[in-house]
Amino acid sequence: MTSMRLPAPAKLNLFLHVTGQRDDGYHTLQTLFQLLDLHDTLDVRLTQTESITLEGPDLGIANSENLVVRAALKLREAAPTASDPRGAHITLHKRIPAGGGLGGGSSDAATTLLALNHLWQCGLNNHELQDLGRELGADVPVFVAGNSAWAEGIGEALTPVTLPESWYLIVAPDCPVSTAEIFSRPELTRTTPPITMATFFAGASRNDCQPVVQNLYPEVDKALKWLGNFGEAKLTGTGACVFARFESQASAESAMAQLPEGWTAYVARGINRSPATQQLV
Repeated sequence: MTSMRLPAPAKLNLFLHVTGQRDDGYHTLQTLFQLLDLHDTLDVRLTQTESITLEGPDLGIANSENLVVRAALKLREAAPTASDPRGAHITLHKRIPAGGGLGGGSSDAATTLLALNHLWQCGLNNHELQDLGRELGADVPVFVAGNSAWAEGIGEALTPVTLPESWYLIVAPDCPVSTAEIFSRPELTRTTPPITMATFFAGASRNDCQPVVQNLYPEVDKALKWLGNFGEAKLTGTGACVFARFESQASAESAMAQLPEGWTAYVARGINRSPATQQLV
């Protein structure tokens, strides 16, 4: 096989508690990752050179800084005995909004690792790929693992979960939020006590980043208040996207039909397994 097309699913953080901060500056967290059927798509093709090239939308960064290219280079460094030549041309088809807290860049990196591990015949197992992904970003391992998951630590301690099927309306304000900025704010709560899964499912949770983001980004605050007319509205990750849960696709689409003019929104179904990892089984 010399090429493949794989999806890169989005995620929601159904809650996000900041439970502490380590001496190295990293924050410890608890969160629940819900995978979505909303996804980017990557076309990965082997080439007869050593170059890694990327084609896709202009995301405002150099290709060398894109997580897709960085993931490919990191995999090549980690698997020196893989088949040669180990070049690739990757075409990225974006649907997940950038900078929205839906994990698009991390998921694209994870799908790159999964695809090239297969095409280059690297032979790394999923846990080894998760370790590589962790060096690229805290959210990459959950997409490599390919399951909705409860996460702790800095996001590396994953417990797969099976969540009931739900539909979500996701509103994407046009204001990318800097994760580094939010985690550097002195007003961010950093001492939320850890909870159990049972406590979460009983309804006792929140997103500790939400009040900080609402205060700094009026567009996010406005979207949360509008979406709150249809259900409990929450921020995902550090934002900017906000979401509410619905019992059916029809009810989510009914709410989206009332979206204010000029806003962007998506209806997505929660899934428990990543279609990327399922395709490679």
